[in-house]
Amino acid sequence: MHDSKTLSSTNNNPEQNTDKDWWRGAVIYQVYPRSYQDSNGDGIGDLAGLTSRLPYIADLGVDAVWISPFFKSPMKDFGYDVSDYRDIDPIFGKLKDFDKMIKTAHGLGLKIMIDLVLSHTADVHDWFIESRGSRDNPRHDWYVWADAKPDGTAPNNWLSIFGGPAWTWDTTRCQYYMHNFLSSQPDLNFHNPEVQDAVLDVARFWLDRGVDGFRLDTINFYFCDQQLRDNPALPDSERNNTIAPEVNPYNHQDHLYDKNQPENLAFLERLRAVMDEYPAVAAVGEVGDAQYGMQILADYTAGDNRMQMCYSFEFLSGDAPDAPRIAEVLNTFQQQAPDSWSCWAFSNHDVVRHATRWAENHPKKDAYLRLMTTLILSLEGSVCLYQGEELGLPEADIAFKDLQDPYGITFWPTFKGRDGCRTPMPWEKNAQNVGFSQQKPWLPVPKSHARKSADQQINNKRSLHNFYRNLLAVRRANPALIKGKLTELHASDTLLQFVRSDEEQRLLCLFNISDQPVEVALLSEQMQTLDKKLFKGKIKGNVITLPAWHASIISEG
Repeated sequence: MHDSKTLSSTNNNPEQNTDKDWWRGAVIYQVYPRSYQDSNGDGIGDLAGLTSRLPYIADLGVDAVWISPFFKSPMKDFGYDVSDYRDIDPIFGKLKDFDKMIKTAHGLGLKIMIDLVLSHTADVHDWFIESRGSRDNPRHDWYVWADAKPDGTAPNNWLSIFGGPAWTWDTTRCQYYMHNFLSSQPDLNFHNPEVQDAVLDVARFWLDRGVDGFRLDTINFYFCDQQLRDNPALPDSERNNTIAPEVNPYNHQDHLYDKNQPENLAFLERLRAVMDEYPAVAAVGEVGDAQYGMQILADYTAGDNRMQMCYSFEFLSGDAPDAPRIAEVLNTFQQQAPDSWSCWAFSNHDVVRHATRWAENHPKKDAYLRLMTTLILSLEGSVCLYQGEELGLPEADIAFKDLQDPYGITFWPTFKGRDGCRTPMPWEKNAQNVGFSQQKPWLPVPKSHARKSADQQINNKRSLHNFYRNLLAVRRANPALIKGKLTELHASDTLLQFVRSDEEQRLLCLFNISDQPVEVALLSEQMQTLDKKLFKGKIKGNVITLPAWHASIISEG
């Protein structure tokens, strides 16, 4: 008999017909499992529910599914506070449900990437319970502990992203422990090789069960400065270039010492070596730093012995990007990380949905969302799509009484937290709770989402869902859009253009990011749009006229 928590399921990930580079140019669909599909009527999504919806995801035409945390957890940060890395939280099911999900996904041609939260655990994790028990137990230095200053205050000025100091006093050890997030999320001490070995064993556990890769939460937070030096102040002029809402004092510091430490590179090489023990495994790291994100991305993905790709926050915050801003991001990436492979995203479980963030009051919202979808699926790199963006879901407006996110509760009402992008997936307009659950969902479903439900869009040829589906098919049919180089990048006030090309194909990608038609001269009269139903630009002779807020991809033969 095998213990269910150590059962190896390597047969779920067969070596035959393995493409080690499957991740390069892959489109990854993010699922927030609490909000995807409830199968047991408790109002919370689960793994069995997700498994039942995998055919929908496969039909959309993506390559992989990234699943936000489902590990055993007290759920104070909804799974990003892990109490057991090797088990499924009961609200999501059991390990056998995970194994069935892996098998079903692979049968549909989908890869599975899971969200590993390695920088910190829950304070009820066995490791932390032992660590806080004394100053001399076997795990006494598995977390970041420090003595108080002579006056009893915290060891330094580090701040938590979730508000307040990054230090909490423990009355058993009479020391402070560090936490970059909630006080119930103590940070592991990666300077201890035993901690590194333990989390690498966690990675092996899930790789043995057949996962195809990882999304690595806060990949640049693993190490802090061993000397615990104070962070310097950040000038006022730079405080808008941060990862926290502007009301958060976290923005007042230049985070030189609480993250982004050089020792992390050696650990990432150890993690990559573990991943390379398996046939075709890839990771995308979340770089939680808007100040130094591009350089960190370059460092963390350099060569063939670190992470395959990272994404940072260039398109996950701020106002809608115009053509010059998009060109600036792409140029910066090419200059600072020329040998790296990026993973682009416009939305995820931590930010306001881009349908609201960028297009809430847009006069041509539908056209604009199609334009931006064409852009992200035309960029060099891989792509993360967040559940429901293919339906054009806006940010939900959640009343304070319904709020669940501790981040939003702390900074309400100026910052309302992340619940607005985490509401349940609307499957059926007229079904109870839009087909998500037979019981009251853990977050309310707004009426505006019901009107955009999947069943209203799947059979509507003109829907945004089918635009995504058809555009993904165009991407799959044109290898230059998947792994080709991006060159000849130009931007005016209204027009962004670049070329995607490989050895056999050259594609001109045009984006009219304005409210007026734009004419563009083509190299020859033989050039044709890839799909005249998707792209409305009219070619006459060697000139194409792009309507306002429209894109076109043109084959140069």
